[in-house]
Amino acid sequence: MGPEAGASVGPSSDGRPMGTSGEHDLAAAAAALADRLPEPLAPLAHLAYNYRWSWMPGGAAVFGDLGPYRWEVCGENPVRFLRELSAGALEAAAADPALVERVRGLEAAVREDLARPARAGPASPDHPVAFLCAEFGVHRSLPVYAGGLGVLAGDLLKEASDRALPMVGVGLLYRRGYFHQRVDLSGWQHEYWIEADPEMLPAVRVTDGRGERVTVTVPVFGRDVVVQVWRVDVGRVPLFLLDTAIRRNSPVDRWITARLYEGNRALRLAQYTVLGVGGIRALRALGIDPAVIHLNEGHAALAALELAGEEVERGRTLDQALAATRRRVVFTTHTPVPAGNETYPADEILHALPGMADRLGTDPETFLGLGRVRPEDRGEPAGMTPLAIRSSRAVNGVSRRHGEVARAMWQPLFPSSPVERVPITHVTNGVHLPTWMAGPMRALLDRHLGDGWVERAADPRTWERVAAIPDEELWATRVALRTQLVEFARGRSVRDRLARGEPLDYVEAAAKSLDPDVLTVGFARRVASYKRLDLLTHDPVRALALLDGPRPLQLLFAGKAHPLDDGAKAIVRELFRQKSFPRVGERVAFLEDYDLGIAGPLVAGCDVWVNLPLPPLEASGTSGMKAALNGGLNLSVLDGWWAEAHDGTNGWAISGEADDDRRRKDAADAAALYDLLEHEVVPLFHDRDGAGVPEDGWPGSRRRCARWAPGSAPPGCSTTTSTASTHWPDVSAPTLRAWPGPRGPTTSGASSDGSRPSARRRGCPPRDPSRPAPASCASSAASPGPVPRVTRAGRPR
Repeated sequence: MGPEAGASVGPSSDGRPMGTSGEHDLAAAAAALADRLPEPLAPLAHLAYNYRWSWMPGGAAVFGDLGPYRWEVCGENPVRFLRELSAGALEAAAADPALVERVRGLEAAVREDLARPARAGPASPDHPVAFLCAEFGVHRSLPVYAGGLGVLAGDLLKEASDRALPMVGVGLLYRRGYFHQRVDLSGWQHEYWIEADPEMLPAVRVTDGRGERVTVTVPVFGRDVVVQVWRVDVGRVPLFLLDTAIRRNSPVDRWITARLYEGNRALRLAQYTVLGVGGIRALRALGIDPAVIHLNEGHAALAALELAGEEVERGRTLDQALAATRRRVVFTTHTPVPAGNETYPADEILHALPGMADRLGTDPETFLGLGRVRPEDRGEPAGMTPLAIRSSRAVNGVSRRHGEVARAMWQPLFPSSPVERVPITHVTNGVHLPTWMAGPMRALLDRHLGDGWVERAADPRTWERVAAIPDEELWATRVALRTQLVEFARGRSVRDRLARGEPLDYVEAAAKSLDPDVLTVGFARRVASYKRLDLLTHDPVRALALLDGPRPLQLLFAGKAHPLDDGAKAIVRELFRQKSFPRVGERVAFLEDYDLGIAGPLVAGCDVWVNLPLPPLEASGTSGMKAALNGGLNLSVLDGWWAEAHDGTNGWAISGEADDDRRRKDAADAAALYDLLEHEVVPLFHDRDGAGVPEDGWPGSRRRCARWAPGSAPPGCSTTTSTASTHWPDVSAPTLRAWPGPRGPTTSGASSDGSRPSARRRGCPPRDPSRPAPASCASSAASPGPVPRVTRAGRPR
């Protein structure tokens, strides 16, 4: 069944869809909000309904300076903030000429940006790229994301806006979003959810020309579920969010879009149906005809079957319909971890999608076979990833190594092809520079790189001026970022400890002892066994010595375990058991409820960013790129993006070789971590010259990123937001200069036999993947090693 209320839509003068696309709804909402504001502040109402302000330099401060406390209480949600700010505060702000001028300047800059013509290319305003994803991390005030997948999707929408690339996003509006985290005195994680009122978000319900809400119906569990559409503007890119919380639906159906990554398997499958099938139907109802449909991870794979169903209705056979679908669809796979590639037995699929086989003009077994690795195996469950791979003209992983892993993992889908010829390539993930580069670093580069340097970031010549930045200035910027982080972490840590009911001496330790002059190490990401947070305390004696030595370091970490992953929760609890050890309360802080609001200060302020995945299970891992943008250095296992970014001069590396013996691998990598911290990182940070700058040039070693051509620069020197749909060129930007000097960044870790080489291996040149690494650098040339493969039952292992 197709759209329920999709009015015809004509293009506007510049080719953008209008009518039922929600533009008039946004204009009406902004006008209503402006009526509440004093006239000098009225432009803020229009800014509030477009997240473009969030990555303009000083954009957040324009709102926040109207009322800093209320801005924080509102979670930096500009719509709620302007509605809740008192009349007195609004009148005081309107009487401040300097603030009013800043408001006008921000509004003019955003208006000018949005008025640029669309970039010419395969996509156009009439036929944009449609980017379907289960989560979007656009801003902390829009709680429809969980972690890296969503943050990447949000960054990609922003980059598309910056480049004037015609794109629309399609996701789900989770009323309760992802869970919030509370940790008790024992360190055990508890989850809770807060329901968001969409009327208080920078979002509008899309209506048609008659003022009726635009809805589509999606068959789920044999019922027609009604889905309404909300619009959020991310610069030039509209993000359409689908929502089943409508009175006409049953209570169960209303719950389908309630929570991100719902624990109930049947409801997750219903979510994927609404996202995939409903996403295509919503685009039709909005009058949007995409040139390319990009499935970002397998959650949206059912969109391909909806497209094929449309072709069957036009009289094509299933094979012809699938061929036509493939010409329009591209797919990005994001994880080699089995839990990220869900499969469902036949009865669950048929229960959720009882009419899909008929719509495709085929029998249930043929339909189920589209999601099986071996279609003829009736006992094999069906999965979203095989379906997406089969339905796409192009498939990519998210780093060079992940591409290798994905080819080996999914080779059974291509039984006549050797692994190296499996048609899965890679487009290395990246991050959005204006979002993740902190203010002090942006200001430093603005002074030294010239006007418009961000727009020229793809040109290596832009970065030649980095070499002339005085060490003292670069170091002062790093100190400023670390100081901001320590102030932020003190406040959060004190609050978290008080809320847990910790003893006051432990609370006061965080308030007094986190030190802006101490080497600060960060580890923050989703808590899962393969992320190996526990390696930080694998050897408690060595770990405590690093905290309590004459040249100490301090550790800030954060992360959420999935509500059903008790093993991951146990990792956090085990770390908490060491909180009574000497100096731990003063030098270690766990920041609860990790989200975008915590991630920003962490990646900007930490001197060293640690990532310890079990190789080869890290698909990409972009948090380290965000640290690099701010002059922080990475100490990471050679997996994901770091396997191609580490060049022997830009940070530290631990062997990326895989080992079937998990205990042996953990012990070797933990030892390598401690060796690098003890013998390389700590001395390098603390050895200072007369000006207080690390004498071997923590800021002073000249990064050679400028010699990398656009598109070939390693991600350690880049912000990359390319998509497989259009293969947009990379934007290259250096990590400035690594603060290690000539003796600096090294590679350490287990060799293939499990022995541990010296942590002082150095002098490894930038690696050419077409040539073998020198023998002395062998452990830095990460091989794919054993990868998860698809078994007869269709389950990755």
